[in-house]
Amino acid sequence: MTAILGALADAWAEIRVHRMRVLLSLIGIAVSVGALTAVVALSEYQFQNQIEQSDRYGGRAATIQVYASAADGGPVDAAQFQERFDRVAERYGFTQVSRVADGLQVLVDAPDGARQTSARLLDPSFALIHREKLIEGREFLPTDVEALAPPVIISEPLWDRLGRVPVAQHPTLRLRGEAGGTYQIVGVRPKQWQHDEEVRIDLLFDAYAARVDRLPDETSVHWDVWVSEHSAAEIGPVLAMDLRAGLPAGQVVNVSRADFAAQPGYAEGMRIQELIMTGIAALILGLGALSLINIQLVAMRQRVREIGVRRAFGATAGRVFTTVLLESLVATTVAGIIGIALTVAALRWVMAGDLLNMQLQDVPPFPMRAAVTGLVAAVVVGALSGFVPALVALRVKVIDAIRF
Repeated sequence: MTAILGALADAWAEIRVHRMRVLLSLIGIAVSVGALTAVVALSEYQFQNQIEQSDRYGGRAATIQVYASAADGGPVDAAQFQERFDRVAERYGFTQVSRVADGLQVLVDAPDGARQTSARLLDPSFALIHREKLIEGREFLPTDVEALAPPVIISEPLWDRLGRVPVAQHPTLRLRGEAGGTYQIVGVRPKQWQHDEEVRIDLLFDAYAARVDRLPDETSVHWDVWVSEHSAAEIGPVLAMDLRAGLPAGQVVNVSRADFAAQPGYAEGMRIQELIMTGIAALILGLGALSLINIQLVAMRQRVREIGVRRAFGATAGRVFTTVLLESLVATTVAGIIGIALTVAALRWVMAGDLLNMQLQDVPPFPMRAAVTGLVAAVVVGALSGFVPALVALRVKVIDAIRF
């Protein structure tokens, strides 16, 4: 222990003596380690972004979708099938279930006239299952069914046409037709992509169904069920069998996984992306290591007299080797910590301002894997870049110090 502490003390003393050289080395390593940490962290954020984007379309892992249709592909009575589904679902104890009705068209009054608008009918659990995000307002609540003015969530392009009235001012929307009336705007969904100008609205399923005799024939209804990913493979086939038992003639039930985690090639694509990111990070780290080794070798040529004098005064080969190695190791470790700290601060600022335009609903904390990877890389680079100069230092003899 005394020998190690002595070597560390010598290494720190050398760092203080050669401040300028060490500072240049520190800058290069700090930048390299910071870049490595940033690449690993950004890959984690990108992975989270892809997961959330996938969840918005197919649902979280694991989301099971139930479709009921006639044998010829036509719709079935959603209310009748709902009774069957409720009886079966009660035995399974599902906690997150949402009906989804697509293909609905409603007539919306807007300042530029009445327009046919695409609409979806949803249950409150839909937002949780699909990680839906709002730029203003709130999602549907179970108590909204009792509201005199049923709630509606509109898309950002429609909000623009209505004058972007803040949701806090309780703006309303008027629909015409069978389910016509006044609806209260409670939320605004962001554009799905940069140039998305599609006008859409989301309505509460029960609130809409209470105003009509039956859903239009062109409407497609399915049921989303969020279950544990570990039990999805077992629940799916059994649920399908229970729903088909005693099914009226001419009706078909399909049960399948909808989340992207179950899609073929999804995991392989994620692994390929991670390998690419790892390759980029390794290249950055290799360039930093080569730069540091070159600086250390040049510096070692200038320290021949110093090392020779140490050997003349009794310093062993092991002590010289350890001192040179620890000098590089201590310097790169300090540089790595500085680079990681700057990267953490920068990425927190970037994510807080959503400058990467990822629109994450669940922004993860700074990935510890990135920080640990950066710190380990700094230590490894320090050891490798110190090992070669330390070998050179071992070959320095006392007579070389006199001739130098």
